[in-house]
Amino acid sequence: MPGSGKTYRIAVIAGDGIGLEVMPEGLRCLEAAAEKYGFKWNFEHFDFASCDYYEKHGEMLPKNWIEILKPFDAIYFGAVGDPRRYPDHITLWGSLLQFRRQFDQYVNLRPVRLISGVKSPLALRNPGNDKIDYWVVRENTEGKQYCYTYILLGEYSEVGGRMFSGTDRELVTQQTIMTRTGVDRILDYAFKLAQSRPRKLLTSATKSNGISITMPYWDERVAEKSKQFPDVKVEKYHIDILCAHFVARPHTFDVVVGSNLFGDILSDLGPATTGTIGIAPSGNINPTGEWPSLFEPVHGSAPDIFGRDIANPVGMIWSGQMMLLHLGETKAAESIMNAIDLVLGRANTSEITPDLGGGAKTQALGAAIEKAIREGN
Repeated sequence: MPGSGKTYRIAVIAGDGIGLEVMPEGLRCLEAAAEKYGFKWNFEHFDFASCDYYEKHGEMLPKNWIEILKPFDAIYFGAVGDPRRYPDHITLWGSLLQFRRQFDQYVNLRPVRLISGVKSPLALRNPGNDKIDYWVVRENTEGKQYCYTYILLGEYSEVGGRMFSGTDRELVTQQTIMTRTGVDRILDYAFKLAQSRPRKLLTSATKSNGISITMPYWDERVAEKSKQFPDVKVEKYHIDILCAHFVARPHTFDVVVGSNLFGDILSDLGPATTGTIGIAPSGNINPTGEWPSLFEPVHGSAPDIFGRDIANPVGMIWSGQMMLLHLGETKAAESIMNAIDLVLGRANTSEITPDLGGGAKTQALGAAIEKAIREGN
């Protein structure tokens, strides 16, 4: 099928645990889509950002990792960490969080979608009954140095401290810091995403009835930014009732935007209402294109099942689908999403992994989705 004819250079980092097992399935599906839709991949594999690399080198990344990865069109990432070997403050903070901040990936994007064949824990929810299909946009880069400048934003900043430790006078404090630059750019991305969708609906997560300075400021910036997007309807909910609405009426949302903390909460709650976080994908995105964006499954390295060949590869494959959307290969992205829907929807136990009620191995599910991509319209 005629396509863009482009060649995309992708840094592939499988990392640790089941990242090593699901990555080949993601790559095979991306190759199938490229062959079908007329473009090419140049995959380059790297062994850093893993416990094995740390064991050999005493660091998670080489000194020149920024120069190595900057030229790539995107980073395709598996998982990192194994707390039985090294603590998360070494593995996670030494790799994935470095990518997010140094590459200014200030958008964390997660789809929330109920897929056929995956049972929702919510009563009376199925893909054909008030379907669940929306995006959560989370601010992603607060409180750290990246791109050689400082832009501090969010509840996770490191401004604060502890005094009088171990005494009755012990005091701890941690400050939320928001900047206009940081707030406005995440809102701009969310408004543009909402504008691109048929419903043109944006929901803002706030808590301005209890957090009296930063959240009213967030609300003010939402109101100001909305003037640039008069065709987008804006609704505002406090985070507590918004979590309740995610459970009670998830079909009413389209694009939801929140600060780092609120987005963190909502981007896990949303996929949980669709049946499993285990197949959820995510994108850590630099919308300017100045730095590469990173796409990864949410499930983590799952060391408890690593080596048993039962890991579900859908999160890895779906992350590749998000990467295709980011690169502008929309038809190829659609074909992968359709293939995931088809294979999971028919619920053939010889194709789906044990977490979905089947008996298949990781490679069998990957192969079934690859075949559906090649045979689909």
